[in-house]
Amino acid sequence: MEPIRTVTSIVAPLDRVNVDTDQIIPKQFLKRIERTGYGEFLFFDWRKAADGTPDPSFVLNDPKYKGAQILVAGKNFGCGSSREHAAWALNDYGFRVVIAPTFADIFFSNAGKNGIVLVRLSEEKVALLLKKASTKPGYQLTVSLEELTVTDNDGFKATFEVDAFRRYCLLEGLDDIGLTLRHEKALDAFEAEHNSKFWLKAKVAQ
Repeated sequence: MEPIRTVTSIVAPLDRVNVDTDQIIPKQFLKRIERTGYGEFLFFDWRKAADGTPDPSFVLNDPKYKGAQILVAGKNFGCGSSREHAAWALNDYGFRVVIAPTFADIFFSNAGKNGIVLVRLSEEKVALLLKKASTKPGYQLTVSLEELTVTDNDGFKATFEVDAFRRYCLLEGLDDIGLTLRHEKALDAFEAEHNSKFWLKAKVAQ
């Protein structure tokens, strides 16, 4: 997982509430065993028309949002089933930050473990960002995980909160495996001591 400190990017506005995980990554794509390759299926049912061609009315099919690393959406983002694949798909597509008024709890946990910064802002501020991203060509935001701020070049500034442990892991680029490996020497020492005691007991028992 790559460390995240500051993200400056074009903003993609997804002006929808209650975006559930089945829309983020539909169930037919959950058969893969890898954690990569899900980006092309992100919002598949919204991105594709009935004949399988890209739906030009969907925001991510608009060329002006190509390469966006920041997604702004309505409240209760990530609701529905607990599939971690939703976070994998967003990450694989290229999103590093999602801004919304509220997030579903399990998705919130999954996103943090997969290198995505989730920013909670008020509905009023999110509505303003959605409007700016929809009407201003090339509209960008800068999200600083170090300063816990969201800013643009027009004077917008908002602060957000992230719990200390999540922030530490994102800044250092640590997922669950990375956190464990930071204690590798201690774990090796414990295992060696455990094995030594086991063989000692076995020898005494003989």
